[in-house]
Amino acid sequence: MELSGQRLVVTGGAGFVGSHLCERLVDDNDVVAVDDFSNGQREWIPDGVEVISGDVGDPDVAAEAITEDVDGVFHFAADKNAARDDISQFRANNRLTETVVERMHEVGVTDIAFTSSSTVYGEAPRPTPEDYAPLEPISIYGASKLAEESLLSVYAHSHDFTVWSFRFANIVGPRLQLGAVIPDFVDKLREDPDSLTILGDGRQEKSYMHIGDCIDAMCHVVEHADRPFNAYNLGTRTTTSVTTIADIVAEEMGLDPEYEFTGGDRGWVGDVPRMRLSIEKLSALGWEPSGSSDDAVRRATRELLDG
Repeated sequence: MELSGQRLVVTGGAGFVGSHLCERLVDDNDVVAVDDFSNGQREWIPDGVEVISGDVGDPDVAAEAITEDVDGVFHFAADKNAARDDISQFRANNRLTETVVERMHEVGVTDIAFTSSSTVYGEAPRPTPEDYAPLEPISIYGASKLAEESLLSVYAHSHDFTVWSFRFANIVGPRLQLGAVIPDFVDKLREDPDSLTILGDGRQEKSYMHIGDCIDAMCHVVEHADRPFNAYNLGTRTTTSVTTIADIVAEEMGLDPEYEFTGGDRGWVGDVPRMRLSIEKLSALGWEPSGSSDDAVRRATRELLDG
């Protein structure tokens, strides 16, 4: 799908990833952002974007946003708290996606990009390719994303949809909110510069990708991949440990705190302690990340401190 001269709906358009995508799209497209502002902020949506305030899981809100003249939907609205481990999160995320695809089908809109997650893989061998099986998520969040992907696959193969599903590594950068590791460490160190509590044993090791690269990669895939269902990992070729993130944050803040670990090999129930996605499929499509996981973490830390 060409990302120029289109009418595009971004659900969750006031959120971390959604607002950055709106910024990227607004100059060349007619963009509609739908958000209930439970996770995002109105001021993050750039000028020139039409805003619909409401829960896109409400059929009336979905009908207002997704009309016959829409060319494509970027479905980013979700309960994103991966540590909540609550069955209501599964129901909420599936309700959102069900409502969106049903409305799209009703009015004949067939192009949809979806933010999935590396958590669909569970504890898989690394680097994990998109065709790894069986997919065995270990968190409610991962289970919800896998169920949503399954529904989108049905619409791709049985209702002529084109779907781009993005399985994210950890995405970092401006507007990343508390609960994520970098803003959490910054907040803790501002409160107590001499001590930092780290969940788990600090050896959890994952890939981190800057939001700028994430948006670039998504747009590249949408414009160049044209199978009915297109699943792509988005990440870097490297990993970073939680302790290394703490080191980077402390260094950028000019601090030398003592670390205190809560213990165990994972930060919360359902946490995958080690994750590195294969990005060979993304590379074969002609896109490469601009830096390593450490680079992404350092850049995001500096942006947060400067903001």
